[in-house]
Amino acid sequence: MPAVMKALAAASPVSAPPSPRRRVAGSSGAPCQSLQSSFRGISLRCCPRKPAHRSPPLRSSRAAAQVVAMKPAIQFIQGTDEQTIPDVRLTKSRDGTNGVAIFEFDQPSVFDSSAELGDITGFYMIDEEGVLQTVDVSAKFVNGKPARVEAKYVMRTAGDWDRFMRFMERYSQANGLQFVKN
Repeated sequence: MPAVMKALAAASPVSAPPSPRRRVAGSSGAPCQSLQSSFRGISLRCCPRKPAHRSPPLRSSRAAAQVVAMKPAIQFIQGTDEQTIPDVRLTKSRDGTNGVAIFEFDQPSVFDSSAELGDITGFYMIDEEGVLQTVDVSAKFVNGKPARVEAKYVMRTAGDWDRFMRFMERYSQANGLQFVKN
């Protein structure tokens, strides 16, 4: 029994003499840091990784060209572009920090495809920079039939406003819209 205790004590990290922490310069010239492991006193070196110098795949250059050429779109069901061009009303606070855009669609095409593709899941504005989205969407019915869809997009910062205006500029150029100030 005492021999077993001595063997366990020798293998214990508590009984192992502590090794000093040190800094070693790695091959990249950045300092590496040695750390003491709690498992058998093994020291570990953590060095910054060198950036891998790889040539980009050929496919990425084509993908970038496709993204630039992407036509801006509005969708109510992801993957299905809305064909109806909306009336858009914009309001902006006096200090310019926030604003609201209200989109009104009369007889939108989403009602034609919703039976096949499912329900409206939100309002998505998609362009080469990404997706702006909201779930503030309401439908208006006349005599039990869908007639209009209204979506409200709220911009809470000046950056949100600028991003929205870049989308609207692209969307209006692609669909022949113009801005009329009231």
